[in-house]
Amino acid sequence: MERNILRNKNGVALIIALMMLLILTFIGISSISTTTFETNLSGNERVGTAAFYASEAIFQFGFNQLPDTKPIPVTQIGEDSDGWSGSPKDKKSPQSPLYFGLYPKAGFDSSWAFKRFQVNATGESYLSTKEIEAQVTYGPFSSSTQY
Repeated sequence: MERNILRNKNGVALIIALMMLLILTFIGISSISTTTFETNLSGNERVGTAAFYASEAIFQFGFNQLPDTKPIPVTQIGEDSDGWSGSPKDKKSPQSPLYFGLYPKAGFDSSWAFKRFQVNATGESYLSTKEIEAQVTYGPFSSSTQY
């Protein structure tokens, strides 16, 4: 008695079930790795945003103290954020805002001038660093003697 293996359907359901389990396992592993990646990505975004807001706070502090150009020392902004004036390499010795002098501005006659400054501010949160650099004008000031 000869049996044809192709006509025997015993065990086909088991093979199909195992293949379905294998496919579902791959989908599960893929979902877990995607979730882990997205969690890390959102954590990095949160830390970067905290560093940006720390640099923004130091920039506002420097902007509000103009025309005084004292450097802003390393200042704790939040429980996990610091900021200082200058670039990231200036953490140990913060830099003063730069003063570019007086310059005329359109719409004002020659007896008026504006002071121009460049304010650099850096914020750091959990070793993530963000820097803001802006040039601002301050004035108008009388640039001539008025008799």
